[in-house]
Amino acid sequence: MKVRKAVITDASGIAKVHVDSWRTTYKNIIPEQALNNLSYDKRTELWKRNITRAGNYVYVAENNQGEIVGFGDCGKREENEVEHSGDLTSIYLLKEYQGKGIGKELLKQILHTCLELGYKRVFVEVLEDNKTRYFYEYYGAELLKTEKIVMSGKELNLLVYEWDDLGEVLNKL
Repeated sequence: MKVRKAVITDASGIAKVHVDSWRTTYKNIIPEQALNNLSYDKRTELWKRNITRAGNYVYVAENNQGEIVGFGDCGKREENEVEHSGDLTSIYLLKEYQGKGIGKELLKQILHTCLELGYKRVFVEVLEDNKTRYFYEYYGAELLKTEKIVMSGKELNLLVYEWDDLGEVLNKL
């Protein structure tokens, strides 16, 4: 397994992981119709933009055959006005690669990047029913607030977590 910075030609591999992981992670959380409507082509275009966007940092995890099996990204969301802070925007893995330490390696890379960018605090948003929240909690993310959001007509709770000591988290990783 290898984690590296994404390049534009990774967009389709990231899109496949994005769509497939959403369909397993959010099954019975997000309405089925919304998950069925996800498109590899649209997600490929989205990831081409994300990879080339200034201030966004995208990483991929590859298996031993060089196939992308996970990805993560970070930067600073437009709505984040907190000084010296950034956002872990996503970490997703194909279901069959979860629980093998790949998410941990992506988190480590992302938090190292945040430190290099001078961020002292990092926020991550996760749906309350997404079990990944326990991964973030295990690595020291503290629940900051809960917001109501609507996705595909369904009201959901969005949890906003924060790490305020990146060095401490990296030591645990």
